[in-house]
Parts: sequence; C-alpha cells; structure tokens
Amino acid sequence: MSDPLYLSLWFANFELAEMLPRALGVIRQVPLSAQRPGIVEVALHPVSWNEPTILEQRFNPGISPEQAVLIAADFLHEDNAYVFQGFWDLWSPSEDGSAWALQPAPIAFMVHGIEFDDGVYEQAGHIKVDFGLDSLFLQDAVRLTPDAEARVKANVEKLVEFTTKVEKNSGANARLLWSESEESLAQKLIARLQKVQ
Repeated sequence: MSDPLYLSLWFANFELAEMLPRALGVIRQVPLSAQRPGIVEVALHPVSWNEPTILEQRFNPGISPEQAVLIAADFLHEDNAYVFQGFWDLWSPSEDGSAWALQPAPIAFMVHGIEFDDGVYEQAGHIKVDFGLDSLFLQDAVRLTPDAEARVKANVEKLVEFTTKVEKNSGANARLLWSESEESLAQKLIARLQKVQ
C-alpha cells in the first residue's frame, strides 16, 4: 500500500525574517522539472489548515523560486503557512511497465510560521516537503526487471541527493524523512529490491 512521503526540517532560528529565506534555501536544492519548470502555485493559509486560503496564485509557465518567495513576502506573518508547489522529474513506467520515461512529479514545500496551527511546526517541521506517494520511488505494481530496478534506484538516488543537499546547504539543524506508514521507506525499498535477487 502506498503512503505519503515527507521530509520535515527544523531550524535553530525560524523567526519571521528567517522564514522565507530558509524556504528559498530549501527549494533551491531540488532539481525542478525540465518539462514543467519553476514554481507553479503559491498559496497562503492563515492561522490553521482549516481556514480558507487568503492567497492562491497559479503560474503557467512556472516562475522562479525567488519570484514565488517575493509574492509570499507581501503577506509575511508568524501565524501563516506558505505552500510552494512545483514539479521534479522522476522515472515512471508506461501502463504495461514495458517502457520508462522521465515524467514531472509534484513536489510541495510547506512553510509553517511558528504561531501557525498551534505550533504545528514542532511535529511537522518548520518546513515540510511533500513528495507525494512513496510508490513513485518503490513502483510496487511494476515487475522488477533489471531496467525497472535501475529506474527505481535512480529515483531513490534523486531523493537521497536532494535530502543530502538540503542538510548541507539549507541551514537546517534537524531533518526527518518519514511516511504515514509504520514501515520506513528504507525498509520498504530493501524488501522491494530483495524480490529481484
């Protein structure tokens, strides 16, 4: 069964003036899609996730991360959350699993002000990256041929490379890659790839 996959990041300092520069530092680490480049949506949620957005802008073509952060900066407040939606290219199989191609996959960056949603950042992170379902990396429904195994490994390597770059370049002092499953992505991946051998 597929589960949503996230990366939560915490920073030693996440005061108001630090929020969006830190977000930009994280977004810059992802290799955005060549087919659907840039940030395609910016949304601002006041007070909690239950409140309606006070800003939602979509862009086609996408805009640079710097432009997206500038839009959000006009509404800077500690009880807001900001969502930046983009795409990155991951290997995906055709319907029958016989061919693979790089396809845009959604990636979202959620920036939690320290007063947003009763301090949700304590559990979810100051910044939470949403990778979508872990099936994008595991491809459970596809028979693992040597080619399919190479594509799965390439997707996982891209995920690992991104998390490593974030750790080195964003200023985060803690990070956690997690899913809503009790089983970790690493455990699922090991189990998946052992089926090949």
